[in-house]
Amino acid sequence: MFREMQTRQSIFDLPSRKFFVSTGHRNLETTIHGMRAPVPLGPAAGPHTQLAPNIVLSYLAGGRVIELKTVQIKDDLDIPRPCIDMATVGYNIEWSQELPMAESLEEYAKAALAIAILAESGIAQITEPLRPVLFEASIGYDLVGIQSAKVDAFLRRMCDASPIIDKLRHKVPRELQQYRDVAIPARLAAGITLSTFHGCPPEEVERIAQRIMSEYGLAVTIKLNPTLLGKHELLRLLHDDLGYHDIDVPDTAFDHDAKWDDVVAMIGRLSMEATDRGLGFGVKLTNTLVVKNTRTFFSTDISEAYLSGAPLHVLAIRLAARLREAVGMSLPISFSGGIDWSNFADAMALDFAPITVCTDWLAPGGYGRAHRYFEELFRRMDAVGAASRSDWIIRAHGHARSTLATLGLDADTEARCMRALDEKRDLQSVAGNAYERWVRETARRNTQCYADTVVSNGRYHRSHHDKPPKKLGTKLHLFDCITCDKCIPVCPNDANFALAVGHTEVPIVKARREGSSWAFCRAGFLRIDEKHQIANFADHCNDCGNCDVFCPEDGGPYRVKPRFYGSIASFSASTGDGVYVERSGDHDLVLGRFGEAAFRLEARREKIFFEGTGFRVTFAEHDPEGTIEGVAAGEIDLTWYGIMNVLRHAVFTQHDVNWVSCLWENET
Repeated sequence: MFREMQTRQSIFDLPSRKFFVSTGHRNLETTIHGMRAPVPLGPAAGPHTQLAPNIVLSYLAGGRVIELKTVQIKDDLDIPRPCIDMATVGYNIEWSQELPMAESLEEYAKAALAIAILAESGIAQITEPLRPVLFEASIGYDLVGIQSAKVDAFLRRMCDASPIIDKLRHKVPRELQQYRDVAIPARLAAGITLSTFHGCPPEEVERIAQRIMSEYGLAVTIKLNPTLLGKHELLRLLHDDLGYHDIDVPDTAFDHDAKWDDVVAMIGRLSMEATDRGLGFGVKLTNTLVVKNTRTFFSTDISEAYLSGAPLHVLAIRLAARLREAVGMSLPISFSGGIDWSNFADAMALDFAPITVCTDWLAPGGYGRAHRYFEELFRRMDAVGAASRSDWIIRAHGHARSTLATLGLDADTEARCMRALDEKRDLQSVAGNAYERWVRETARRNTQCYADTVVSNGRYHRSHHDKPPKKLGTKLHLFDCITCDKCIPVCPNDANFALAVGHTEVPIVKARREGSSWAFCRAGFLRIDEKHQIANFADHCNDCGNCDVFCPEDGGPYRVKPRFYGSIASFSASTGDGVYVERSGDHDLVLGRFGEAAFRLEARREKIFFEGTGFRVTFAEHDPEGTIEGVAAGEIDLTWYGIMNVLRHAVFTQHDVNWVSCLWENET
């Protein structure tokens, strides 16, 4: 992080100009589970919260309530690839963490330490009031799994992660040792979001929530499904109002899910229990929508996929309005569903907290798209004179005056509030004890109003989202492409990166041993012309396919471009093309796998040792043909030597920072 900021003014490829560092004169803070959150925004549990760098990126983008990726007892999943399709709205076939639970826990602890160091050091220039962050753990999917020893151990360590954090402190580089003892709360989890299987009975959900509160003393947020709207209402909205006739929701999605009356009753009981225990309780709206898999992008063996994005926004908002009419405004609502720059401010005006994002951050621009959220929010807040989140709720949708009249204030107080509205002054100081009631009742009216109008907003109609990203009809190759660089920010793991190779030519040449001499067959040059190349860090790539969706060329950057591994172990355990490089003093090692061929290159000063199936040769780096020696059972394609050597120099001699160069920074 520090080296990249020094050399490129970015962290994990997010430019510093996209960092969220200040709210200016505005106060966006809210309280979640009784704890202060400087901003009610963050990533939803998913691809943006599985690895420590992802979580740091979410923080830099403005996320201050981080919903960690869901963990469950089955931590050795074999998820089909690709698994994310954002070509139109949003579809995925993944569901929980892809790491062993112990590794997930360590990633979350790494993220907490990295964020604390970022904040303490000031390198990102984040103002002090915006530095705190809350981690919301997410667990699933049924009572048996959550009662298991494995999940129990995870939750207890989330309540006291100090042993893991202390171990990680010793891994902080020597040049940053002044930050090794930076303050980090031992309790990583501010609360738990409970994500159960579609079809998990309400009574089982209730028992899980009770267990979390009683055993671990943690606040609980229950994630609800959009099917609570009922089949008739959901399909009417999806098909008739929004025009998504191509989306087929299976009957089982409704048959297996909890019913309205049962959920409302459960919410009432758990709210009371949480109050008795002095803990927070709320709901999250909503989970993704189960749909039939009709996407050619996914394996045809997959029968169902999960819908997100624009249509889910409308469904989730309509469910929020219905739920608030049923249970009132005292129930905290965490919101997720199609959040983007155009509706973040609207969602905040409905008193949702946190407001979480996934689909939009998978589009071009990635985490940097959050920058526009705040630009639009601040523009709208300033236009109505709202300097705080609560004042924005009151002023946002034009219900401030009509709501004020229902509060039963004396005439003098009501008049002062009216003047404060007109003069765009702070409302809390004049409304006094009535302020919170004013905020809450206005939020209720805002919710009903927004729910009535959002469906007619053309941004959510199928016609606004039926054009996939444009393809050029050309194929990707190992080197050179149109270098649009879209594949870098759309990767939630920052696995794709720019590699400064520079303009060069690799001789296309094959060598054959003929008696005591060598014969060469030359076929021109492989030209490398673009200003930089795209590479992939395989250890952070989960083959989700999102970069393929947005790449204008065919093939998929994560499949075709140079794929670097971070260790010999990960390289050896993988299949498919890949490269591993390491440096030790004046000795470089490069392992390469391309199609059916595997090669080993060692460089000691300017002497090269190059071997593969049936051959082992040595030669001077700058004159392979004139100095080659060794044995060969057949023809040697020296082109692969040239390619591997270009990659070696790109990693070790460039004055840039990426995942590969950082591994050997002290050796270069």
